[in-house]
Amino acid sequence: MNSKEKGGRGEREFAALCRDEGYDAQRGQQFQGGIDSPDVKGLPGIHVEVKRVERLNIHEAMSQSIRDSGGKAIPIVAHRKNRHEFLITMRAEDWFTLYREYHSGMVLDNGVNETP
Repeated sequence: MNSKEKGGRGEREFAALCRDEGYDAQRGQQFQGGIDSPDVKGLPGIHVEVKRVERLNIHEAMSQSIRDSGGKAIPIVAHRKNRHEFLITMRAEDWFTLYREYHSGMVLDNGVNETP
């Protein structure tokens, strides 16, 4: 299997994972065709770069996601190698942005926001 086929398979696998989690995701490039379109569409506000390789240069992949996002979405890299689950890599600043949103929505049974 060549690298292009493996990349397409990785995009289909990640899109299927997103659908399993309740998101209407699909491969992005096959529908938009632009080189800066996300590999997977259906996660609003997130620019997805999928890598399905055994040896990944994560900094290069993250730079590609940042560049292709054009500052319009949070760039992530969804990656996995054979016989392993998908991992998500993102910038710490973006993770904290998401975590703050998540944490602000946490409410205890008594209606009081939980503190860290």
